[in-house]
Amino acid sequence: MSETKAKSAKPAAKEARKVPMRDFSQSLPMALLRAREAVMRQFRPSLRQHGLTEQQWRILRALAAVDEIEVTELARVAFLLGPSLSRILRDLEARGLIQREVDARDMRRGVLSISAKGVKLIAQVAPGSEAIYASIASRYGARKLAALQKMLAELEGSLAQFGESDDAEEV
Repeated sequence: MSETKAKSAKPAAKEARKVPMRDFSQSLPMALLRAREAVMRQFRPSLRQHGLTEQQWRILRALAAVDEIEVTELARVAFLLGPSLSRILRDLEARGLIQREVDARDMRRGVLSISAKGVKLIAQVAPGSEAIYASIASRYGARKLAALQKMLAELEGSLAQFGESDDAEEV
C-alpha cells in the first residue's frame, strides 16, 4: 500500500471504531470501579498485614453483622460468585475464622457464623480500618463522604426497582 493510502486509511479505521455511546471515561460503571480501586488501595496493605484478602474481609465483616447466614445469602450480600465463595470459605474454615453447620430446618443447606477467632481478628483489624476511614474523611471531607454514601445508597435504591440480577459479580 502506498504511503498516501496508508495515511487515509488511519482516519477511516479510527472512524469505524467510534461507537454511538458516551466516552469510556464517562462510563458510570468505570467511574465507580476507579473510585472503588482508589479506596481499596488504602485498605489493602492493612488487610495483607493481617493475612486477609479483600474477599475474605468482606465475608468476615458480613458474618460479624449476623448471628448466622445461609451460604447463598452470604454470596448475595458479599457480592461473590458461588465457586469463589466456596474456595474462600474452605480457607477461612481451615483457619478457624468461621464455623459451618447444617441448617436444622433443611439438611441440604449450610449456615455460617463467625468464630471467636474470627471476631478476635476483626478486633485486631478494626483500629487500622477505622484510621483509614478517618484519613479518607479528612482528605475528602467528612460531609462530602457522608453525602457520597447517601447518594450511592439512593442510586442503588432507585435502580433496585428495575429488578436485581441473580448474578453476583467477583469484585
